[in-house]
Amino acid sequence: MSDESVDDRDGEDPVDEAAEPREADDERPPSDEDHDGESDQPVETDGEGIVDRPDSIDEPSYPDPDDDVGGISTPPDDEEMPLADHIEEMVLRFAVVLLVGAAGTSIGLLFASDAISYVWTDIFPYASEEVPPPHVYHPLELWLTRIKFSALLGIMVALPVFVYQCYLFMRPGLYPHERKYYLAAVPMSVVLAALGMLFSYVLVLPVLFQYFTFYAEGSANIAYALGETFDLVITLTGFLAIVFQIPLFIMLAIMMGVTTRRWLAQKRLYFWAAFFGLSFMFTMDPTMMAPILVALTMILLFEGTLFVLKWVGRE
Repeated sequence: MSDESVDDRDGEDPVDEAAEPREADDERPPSDEDHDGESDQPVETDGEGIVDRPDSIDEPSYPDPDDDVGGISTPPDDEEMPLADHIEEMVLRFAVVLLVGAAGTSIGLLFASDAISYVWTDIFPYASEEVPPPHVYHPLELWLTRIKFSALLGIMVALPVFVYQCYLFMRPGLYPHERKYYLAAVPMSVVLAALGMLFSYVLVLPVLFQYFTFYAEGSANIAYALGETFDLVITLTGFLAIVFQIPLFIMLAIMMGVTTRRWLAQKRLYFWAAFFGLSFMFTMDPTMMAPILVALTMILLFEGTLFVLKWVGRE
């Protein structure tokens, strides 16, 4: 009887006894040795760092730079274009501006003589019969003055077109809030430029020529040269058109967070000195009257803008 029991035990399959510890090994958590074994797997490199490794499936993925994550995004209409296409578009838009400016200049040439006579009579604070006549000192002076006056008209006509073409060129690369600032600033810039030219023509030039006449009267016969007089008129008018952009520049800088009203108020003396330097640089006048008038205008615009910002509570 004992032999039969021994035979029965010998007939059992030994594989079943070894299966239980093998299953226990499968349930055992991975150890450091297992991790070391996985790290020995081959990786592909490019000589500077790891390019790919087999166990990188579970590594976190990072967002694409073009996705809007954390406020970092590209403009909605921005598209990659070859450099040649950008240059071609820029040239075409600039050609439109040149054509409009040339058309304005051509039209101005037709009425240049009458316009010069009207401006000459108007800038002197006298009655029409008391206005000193213009003098021409070289053969081309009259024609050059006509061309300059007509070119000024062409620039005035082409300026809004230039601004609009710039907007169309930059629009795909602008964010919505930048488009809003641009569309708000452009009409205001044109209006301020027109106000600056009107201010120069109505107030500054008559005062300036009255001072010139008073300064030279009694000591010499006044003979105003046509070319030099209109050079002063054009330079002063154009410079004051730029000067009147000061309020717009200040407000845009504050709205975009570049500076604050308080900082500008603290540094006002530096700005005053810069205004005097710019006015003496761009309005050449031996009597110093024109630079002083322009500098005072710049200071008044600067201080007036700061006062308005303080009044509306913008710091």
